[in-house]
Amino acid sequence: MSIEIRNISKTFGSFVALRDVSLSVPAGELVALLGPSGSGKTTLLRIIAGLEVADSGSVLFDGQDSTVRRIGDRQVGFVFQHYALFRHMTVFENVAFGLRVRPRHERPSKAEIERRVQELLELVHLGSLAKRYPSQLSGGQRQRIALARALAVEPKVLLLDEPFGSLDAKVRQELRRWLRQLHDELQITGIFVTHDQEEALEVADQVVVMNEGQVEQVGTPEEVYDQPATPFTYNFLGSVNLFRGRVHEGRVQMGAIEMFAPEHIEVRHSVAVGYVRPHEMAVERQNGGESTIEATVRYLHAVGPTVRLELERSDGGDLIEAHLSKERYRELDLKIGETVFVKPQNLRVFVPDNYQI
Repeated sequence: MSIEIRNISKTFGSFVALRDVSLSVPAGELVALLGPSGSGKTTLLRIIAGLEVADSGSVLFDGQDSTVRRIGDRQVGFVFQHYALFRHMTVFENVAFGLRVRPRHERPSKAEIERRVQELLELVHLGSLAKRYPSQLSGGQRQRIALARALAVEPKVLLLDEPFGSLDAKVRQELRRWLRQLHDELQITGIFVTHDQEEALEVADQVVVMNEGQVEQVGTPEEVYDQPATPFTYNFLGSVNLFRGRVHEGRVQMGAIEMFAPEHIEVRHSVAVGYVRPHEMAVERQNGGESTIEATVRYLHAVGPTVRLELERSDGGDLIEAHLSKERYRELDLKIGETVFVKPQNLRVFVPDNYQI
């Protein structure tokens, strides 16, 4: 089932949660709503589910306006962050609950309910735990049961609100892989909320980056990480180095860095900020000529496959973070206090939004 969000806005008192948000989710895709707390991602998810009512705008399922459709008629499965399992019910009873409370003419037979519940428990790899209670399960197992319960009613859309947020790092990583595999098997349209960049980039087909109630960028994980459309997306998706300077008719000057930015050819005498990822900083022992910055190694962390360097610029600019492979680090044989020369390999230049030509 495809989902289309058209011009959704929502306020809570004086707080604006969503500002004219529009979004399309193709059928069968798994989409991440990614952003910091207060960015509007959970409010948007709840509006799609019918748990919140938008002040304006519409929600369409397969092209049909579902804005005023009752929750039960939307064919949506919802998985909450804190499981929301019934503590007095067994695992089996929790998963069967949505089927047993259906109107009599829609309710499956007892045998059919038992078959479907056991099938779902096997799907989430918990078939042997049907008679246990939620208190007897680990956090990861409870979340799988919550997912099985959401799937029991055969939803056309699966919505998950920070499904792994309350779990420890190792369990989160395992469940991320499992969710991706489960989605590939079921091919159900899914939307999940997260503030974890790694989670969104690893699991989703499409990532929707949100900030202050608006959509900053929509794209594949590769697109939003490698080609950020805004400074916010650059900053939110991992570490970034900033280089401050000016741009005039496409010519950029940022200390030792000089370059041409054709996308800013019409900009005249404006401040500008350059963004570059740490792994895109080339580090050398010798001066590499133009746009090379002299710096001193102030800190290095060599644990794991990537070595992280903190470099103090000789010109007094912001500290530079650079990431090297272990092989390159051993080749350079760097020590704290030594002088190096760094050069940005993929600098993206932004000018203020309020710039006037």
